Amino acid sequence: MTTIKKQIVILGSGPAGLTAAVYAARAGLNPLVIQGIQAGGQLTTTTLVENFPGFSQGILGPALMEEMQKQAERFGATLLSENAESVDLASRPFKIKAGDSEIEAEALIITTGASPKYLGLPAEAKLLGRGVSVCATCDGFFFKNKTVFVIGGGDAALEEAITLTRFAKSVTIVHRRDQFRASKIMVDRAKATAKLGFIFDSTVEDIVDGDTGTVTGIKLKNTKDGSTSEHQADGVFIAIGHKPNTDLFRGLLAMNDHGYLVTSGVKTSIAGAFAAGDVKDERYRQAIVAAGEGCVAALEAQWFIEGSFRESSNETAVR
Repeated sequence: MTTIKKQIVILGSGPAGLTAAVYAARAGLNPLVIQGIQAGGQLTTTTLVENFPGFSQGILGPALMEEMQKQAERFGATLLSENAESVDLASRPFKIKAGDSEIEAEALIITTGASPKYLGLPAEAKLLGRGVSVCATCDGFFFKNKTVFVIGGGDAALEEAITLTRFAKSVTIVHRRDQFRASKIMVDRAKATAKLGFIFDSTVEDIVDGDTGTVTGIKLKNTKDGSTSEHQADGVFIAIGHKPNTDLFRGLLAMNDHGYLVTSGVKTSIAGAFAAGDVKDERYRQAIVAAGEGCVAALEAQWFIEGSFRESSNETAVR
């Protein structure tokens, strides 16, 4: 087992993690980024990103993350292509086990993100970014005057559908039950929205591409009588929720009922441990928000380390 000692360790390598790495590296703190399950985060599964500042013609998601990684490395950040297997936050330095290494960190920045829930259909992976999406705010613009379906029945699904009506020709919400589980105010708002239709008691059997490589239709199955139907579609938005990647921290850090880390700003319930991005944010889930929080987390970690150093120096002087 190799022991690595670092002042700052960053878990996760999406926009929050790599922005934190840029700031920590520029402060001379030589951060280590443990890249995690999906190096680059969710943006590596998207195509064109047009809402990240600085790219007037847009930029491909994987290319954006590659540039952010190169920027972090240019200033001295080190990246480790491993998953964090365990974390010990009982005392500082914190200890993180990843692969054959045990990493000691004076400060920890958690940017492990959240993973969208999927239906489990092979077509989802095949057509993700090619008509299948999990973010109306990110991708709605690409469906101007198109026919789209939204799968889900909670507040998030209805909000996604309402957002899409600004762009699409028609939006249909598909829900497996006969009533929504969303709040009454969201249901009322959805029902009052033009261009928005509903199909109840139905699940998705398949998403069709007609050998074109992009979504052309959707197959539904009625949960009551078992009948099936096929509908023309240009896009399918999966809105059945997200799962924060916080399993490592259960019993260690405060979380809300949905498993997201509870923070004050970017500070977690343990001093010296910070969180940024979708791992703590279940409302916005935007790359630019995550990047901003990554900056804040790096600055807070820097100030925490500097404060700890001053306290340690003062104790030594007194003795």
